[in-house]
Amino acid sequence: MNFQGIYPPVITPHLANGDIDYDGFAEMVDYLAGCGVHGVIVSGTTGEYYAQSDDERASLVKLASETLAGRLPLIVGVGAIRTEDCIRHGQVAVEHGADAILMPAPFYAVPSQRELANHALAIDRAVNLPVILYNYPGRTGTLMEAEFFDIVGRNRNFLAIKESSGDINQLHMLARDYTNITLLCGMDDQALEFFAWGAKGWVCAGGNCLAREHVALYEACVLQNDFVKGRAIMSAMLPFMHILEQGGKFIQSIKYACSLAGLPSGPVRKPLQELGKESKREIEMVLTTLKSTVDRILADD
Repeated sequence: MNFQGIYPPVITPHLANGDIDYDGFAEMVDYLAGCGVHGVIVSGTTGEYYAQSDDERASLVKLASETLAGRLPLIVGVGAIRTEDCIRHGQVAVEHGADAILMPAPFYAVPSQRELANHALAIDRAVNLPVILYNYPGRTGTLMEAEFFDIVGRNRNFLAIKESSGDINQLHMLARDYTNITLLCGMDDQALEFFAWGAKGWVCAGGNCLAREHVALYEACVLQNDFVKGRAIMSAMLPFMHILEQGGKFIQSIKYACSLAGLPSGPVRKPLQELGKESKREIEMVLTTLKSTVDRILADD
């Protein structure tokens, strides 16, 4: 599988009482399928998988598969603490025809690099689907390091990595030393740097609400090799990227931006809380400027 392009981890819309809005979820998946993105991820961080039961996660995978109906690749997150639970989520992905899995380190457990590799290889043996590794130590507590990549990189299924550590040295290491693993941006405010270092795609929460703008940046940098245009687009997007990566309300901000675009979103699940009025006003102003600026850049192209 060729992991290249824009891959939004789809949000999970909720009803006012916190239940999953399954009709809204299907609407979101269908909307993304028509937006020019290159694949859809279910059970990513942005989808609040950590606050869902196993049955809910499985039902969303099934619904996404039915809604996409083969129009785009479906990637399923298998994040959990126990290896056995990750395997079970992976088997659900296989059952519903997923094209790949997204594999983070098990959160809280903090395994060694060899333990982490054994964990990943056990999942791969049981599931046997293409893998996007997900390096997000800020949430899992474990950084994927060279020892880990040296072990799993020999396996044909470990094809790509969503790099979300925020450490530019990690980006340099992956770009220079592990060219067999396709590099995907996982830090929204570093997208331009990732593309400059050869990243082929972007797993981007903002793709839920700003698919056109994310695709435009990808096309400018990766397809057209036009980093002058890319810098202009990224400069317009940076204020929103900063809100996402540095504002402390990542999922809430994405879901509120979706609601502003007329997309189903609803509240976040506890323990998260909704945005305050000041944060909402800031997002509204930032998005208005972002969209008008990118419109001008693309109109002048």
